[in-house]
Amino acid sequence: MDRQVEVVAGSHAVARVAGAVIVVAHRRPGRPVRDSPALVALESLSELVGQATDREPDAPGAAVARQATRWLMKQAEQISPGEPIDFGILSTAENGGLAIFLHGAVTAVLADDGSVEQYRGSDAAFTVDRVAEVPTRAVALFVDDAKGRVPDLPPERGIGRLIEGVAQAGGAIVWSEGARGRVPTSGGAARPEGAHRRPVARPLPTARIEHEPPAASERQHPEPQRAVDRSAPSTAVHDGDSEQLPIDPHHAPTQLGGTNPAPRPDPELQRRLEATARATALTVKVMGFKCARAHPSDPRAAFCTVCGMPVDQTQRLIEVVRPPLGMLILDDGMTYMLAADAVIGRDPEHSEAAERGLMPLRVDDASGGMSRAHAEIRLVNWDVTVVDRDSTNGTHTRLPGYRDWVRLAPNQPMVLAPGAEIMLGNRVLRFELAAPPPFGR
Repeated sequence: MDRQVEVVAGSHAVARVAGAVIVVAHRRPGRPVRDSPALVALESLSELVGQATDREPDAPGAAVARQATRWLMKQAEQISPGEPIDFGILSTAENGGLAIFLHGAVTAVLADDGSVEQYRGSDAAFTVDRVAEVPTRAVALFVDDAKGRVPDLPPERGIGRLIEGVAQAGGAIVWSEGARGRVPTSGGAARPEGAHRRPVARPLPTARIEHEPPAASERQHPEPQRAVDRSAPSTAVHDGDSEQLPIDPHHAPTQLGGTNPAPRPDPELQRRLEATARATALTVKVMGFKCARAHPSDPRAAFCTVCGMPVDQTQRLIEVVRPPLGMLILDDGMTYMLAADAVIGRDPEHSEAAERGLMPLRVDDASGGMSRAHAEIRLVNWDVTVVDRDSTNGTHTRLPGYRDWVRLAPNQPMVLAPGAEIMLGNRVLRFELAAPPPFGR
């Protein structure tokens, strides 16, 4: 059954496409218009979500995260040069879980009975890519204000719902089935600012927001949602709290639901992640080239590290700020952008490596074969290397196209080629470029 998606008043842009919910921040004066970077980005992300859902109709969350990460590296800068785009996406994960992808000053709020949990894009070095259990009350995406604050969820669900398309709003709330009555408030202090943005311009489709007349018990016991009529024309119905903006819905909604909970955020870890992001991410200078779009690129590569387009190999070497060198894709679809050195394990937050400033990447492993701080990922010039930290069960790698795993010698770095896999305990990560060459490797 379809869940109610309620929009809240505001000046940003919200879309419901293929069952996913997308929120993009509009930071410019006035309301967003067709050629605003926020709306152009929203349309591009909506197309991305539609394509991911075509490939993985039952659980597009992992595909959405991978494509959104590549979108950030490849297309965002074209839409909003020099000005990052803050956005968030909620979609269905494998086994019915809730896939959360955030970039910049956008926060996901998960409300259960008696508790509220937040995932903040501004706390991440680059993106938040998590799979969580669907909360019993609601999950919301809000754009942070200039001081990094997000609103509390309303005490009761409203009577309007976004059926499809785009609306002007401050955020979106996906109410869980059966949620009634009042929801708890966060009660906590807002966290600091943060931002990341970027993105072309095209025509956009129209929102459908439906109202139901409030029956005597409507707010306590909402009626089941009606199925979407995909043959119906895109029309807009004003709900008094939001303005409708035009974007072609690509699919009928799918559902959010299921299990597979993510660990609760550690406040100390969040502070360390934020500090590491400020101190190290995208500040390392190396010798390299620039492509025709002025992106910094590995001088050994024929294709741009950022956008994947060909690079003139005859130009002179210059000092450039090194971009993220790719991403690690976990076997459950979780992605980690490689913008700084990292330590990986089942509990790396309090390791010596994390104290030295390495980004702690926690990976759950029920097999018992993963150490607390198992391996390190080190970025050396333009290379991504993996180092086993003398773990009990070792770190194994497998080169692209090979079947056999090779155990690494402790404390000896190995350079990773795109497509190489790393096995820690019973979990596998794959290294991929953020922007693969458009014509293949």
